[in-house]
Amino acid sequence: MTKEKISPGMQQYLDIKAQHPDAFLLFRMGDFYELFYEDAVEAAQILELTLTSRNKNAEHPIPMAGVPYHAAQQYIDTLVELGHKVAIAEQMEDPKTAVGVVKRAVVQIITPGTVVDSAKPDAESNFLVAIDRDGKEFALSYMDVATGQFFVTKLADFASVSGEIRNLRAREVVVGFELTESQEQVLHSQMNLLLSQETDCVEDVQLIDSSLSELEKAVAGKLLSYVHRTQLRELSHLQKVQRYEIKDYLQMDYATKSSLDLLENGRTGKKHGSLYWLMDETKTAMGMRLLRSWIDRPLVDSSRILERQEIVQVFLDYFFERSDVTESLKGVYDIERLASRVSFGKTTPKDLLQLAQTLGNVPTIKAILEQIHQPALANLIAQLDAIPELHALISAAIDPDAQGTITDGNIIKAGFDEQLDQYRLVMREGTGWIAEIEAKERANSGINNLKIDYNKKDGYYFHVTNSNLGHVPAHFFRKATLKNSERFGTEELAKIEGQMLEARDKSSNLEYEIFMRIRQEVEKYIGRLQALAQGLATVDVLQAFAVVAEMQHLVRPNFSDQRAIAIENGRHAVVEKVMGTQSYIPNSIYLDEETDMQLITGPNMSGKSTYMRQLAMIVIMAQMGAYVPADAATLPIFDAIFTRIGAADDLVSGQSTFMVEMMEANKAVRLASKQSLILFDELGRGTATYDGMALAQAIIEYIHDKVGAKTLFATHYHELTALDKELQHLQNVHVSTLEKDGQVTFLHKIADGPADKSYGIHVAKIAGLPTDLLQRADSILRNLEHQAASVTTTQVSDQPVDAGQMDLFAVDHPVVEKIRQLNLNQMTPMDAMITLANLQKEV
Repeated sequence: MTKEKISPGMQQYLDIKAQHPDAFLLFRMGDFYELFYEDAVEAAQILELTLTSRNKNAEHPIPMAGVPYHAAQQYIDTLVELGHKVAIAEQMEDPKTAVGVVKRAVVQIITPGTVVDSAKPDAESNFLVAIDRDGKEFALSYMDVATGQFFVTKLADFASVSGEIRNLRAREVVVGFELTESQEQVLHSQMNLLLSQETDCVEDVQLIDSSLSELEKAVAGKLLSYVHRTQLRELSHLQKVQRYEIKDYLQMDYATKSSLDLLENGRTGKKHGSLYWLMDETKTAMGMRLLRSWIDRPLVDSSRILERQEIVQVFLDYFFERSDVTESLKGVYDIERLASRVSFGKTTPKDLLQLAQTLGNVPTIKAILEQIHQPALANLIAQLDAIPELHALISAAIDPDAQGTITDGNIIKAGFDEQLDQYRLVMREGTGWIAEIEAKERANSGINNLKIDYNKKDGYYFHVTNSNLGHVPAHFFRKATLKNSERFGTEELAKIEGQMLEARDKSSNLEYEIFMRIRQEVEKYIGRLQALAQGLATVDVLQAFAVVAEMQHLVRPNFSDQRAIAIENGRHAVVEKVMGTQSYIPNSIYLDEETDMQLITGPNMSGKSTYMRQLAMIVIMAQMGAYVPADAATLPIFDAIFTRIGAADDLVSGQSTFMVEMMEANKAVRLASKQSLILFDELGRGTATYDGMALAQAIIEYIHDKVGAKTLFATHYHELTALDKELQHLQNVHVSTLEKDGQVTFLHKIADGPADKSYGIHVAKIAGLPTDLLQRADSILRNLEHQAASVTTTQVSDQPVDAGQMDLFAVDHPVVEKIRQLNLNQMTPMDAMITLANLQKEV
């Protein structure tokens, strides 16, 4: 059996594919990108393409699928969104002039973390993350390839690494070391990340600062190496790496941000119903990205917070000027990403026109801010560099009606280039000139049927029949002789012909060359454009803060070095906006210097969770530099927020609600400081009653005695309210209710002291459960309450009882002594859980 011969073209494909085995290879062939072998089979299924074959008559036909090159972007987007890499192999020479197989090469590898072009442009950041380690220490670097932002930090452990990756919402991680099996399980299986290996390290002194640690240099260098390897070009828009530390910002893990609905509604995954939705009065894509960043990472530096507050106050005080600024921002395009398109060599005439329009709006914005004459705006004004010379160049060069492509002409404005204007004049008027010459020579020669014709061989010529050869002027020269006529030329006609042919052939090429020179000139300004983009984005976000403050009746919060919290008539601004015209009931929150914890009791649906979220939301808005929903607010600067709000299993990692609950509790009690805020909602309810109650009490005592963080702890365990007699920094509060004639009304108002009952059956009534079911539940409840009262007043019988929780407390039970010997104050929540599990097994 003879081996089937592989064509040179297919061998070229196989050679290129061998260099990129982990990517779909789009192989340019004429007007199509073709895929072969396994790539074709898999892509045909994913993209719903027709699967054909090459060499159909061979024993082993080669599977083949293709997409038109002009529509390829939408197919690339689909593959990348599903977590795949796509390598683009282009034809590197003109097939008409190529000798043998057309040379092809991969010009770019598009991955989930390096997407810069999309048929569905997204204004949100897309961060590519790299991680590395040295011994027990980790380093993380991330970059938005579309904007050039570049950051690096060091982290103490892998849990912090995975947490930061979650917070960045990364889709791809470049790994610079060998992952353990459990680490790979977390990143790949649980977090669904594309993992890419990188061992090379780029040393770029322009981008990677020598002041960084060796580990930080290594991880930033590996990230840069991966970007160069996939993008296959030098990228002039990449910014110098900025070092940061997690503690530089208000620390919140992904679960906390999700439970508080910061960037999206945790239940729907949509923008509506989130803090971002409330605050987004921005007018530019750059402002929108910066707003998301500020929400994601509130400040802990009071001076930076106050700087933002001062500018918001100016915008509130100067309403008309702010309105003018807002109007001018509507004409500002995403110049941060336009700058990256210049760097990638993908700029279109439309991009440059948008850049010019933006630069044209900057002097207006700057002038308005200068007219306000407020020192708080000085730094902001200084960032608004209008780059007048670049604006002048683009305005003079690019035709306002230029098309999106750069090869079809009509890009450059008339008057910008003398040679191009001459070409256009020839093309526009050449036909008329030919007609004029024809008429002139006909009159001068007396040959009435003299005319000018054209063909590719002879060009333009005078057609003279044999009968008129005697009248041919002396300045005519013969170009060709036919049977019944001859063809003549003149110097004047040759000159016009040369000009017309040159104009036709060279005009588009010259426009392309001029456009490329302009693009190269724009590239010199990338650094200034990025600085301008940051300034415009900051103006945009701060004017949005002022608009929201005005619309939602927010106030400027004060910050104190004391640890007291004083919020007068605070509100949850997002809930309030969602409710619309319905009346939102505000609540004041007071925790003085000596009160670290509020134990909140009250029925479901009464507002406990909203009260807790309200505090977190006010803290986050305040530390963003925004105003807050209250009549007045004085706050300390918090370093972190830890939450356990809501119940949910983590099905991917196989963890139950209770396990997730305990892990989040563990994170809080171990990492929180006296400057932190902890919000725990119904902690312990995921297990049996006494287990849960014991854990809840142990956690309360641990936070009270050892952590000292400001804490709101909502619970259904009314028994825990007795702790206020033992814990001096704990305060009982409850949600007020009004009970009359058997009907209960939740007042959604927090009051001092513990709640007297839970009203769970009333909540079931609101939910619409059948009346006879509710009556039965009420009967059972009264019976259980009677039994509980009997237990506290009657000695426990020596007779055997049904196995259950109550038997655990029988006087003669062997487990009782072990319980008595436990020192709960010395146990962590996890220790308590393990101990209880062991005791339960003994029972």
